[in-house]
Amino acid sequence: QVQLVESGGGLVQPGGSLRLSCAASGSVFRINAMGWYRQHPGKQRELVAIITSGGSTNYADSMQGRFTITSDNTKNTVYLQMNSLTPEDTAVYYCNAHVRSFGSPSYRDYWGQGTQVTVSS
Repeated sequence: QVQLVESGGGLVQPGGSLRLSCAASGSVFRINAMGWYRQHPGKQRELVAIITSGGSTNYADSMQGRFTITSDNTKNTVYLQMNSLTPEDTAVYYCNAHVRSFGSPSYRDYWGQGTQVTVSS
């Protein structure tokens, strides 16, 4: 009922920047949080940052200071500004949203398909 579509990934040189976007569409009644996760091959998926509908944010310690998460609630969209990228940031980045759909009494998580970020010279 709900679809998340990420965009903005790609290839960037070390020290460069990327801005990821994720838009939620479909039977969205309310979103109380959206976030970004990333996963390296053979590794567990890890939290990057989350933001609530009220604007509160939380970052993983390793990302704090370089990454900034923002949202536009009128568009059901979350952004991740990534600066000073290093090869260690290379991963698939996934959008997550905690969503209540029309006709549903509860919230559940939805995931995007992921977008590849590659940091290489």
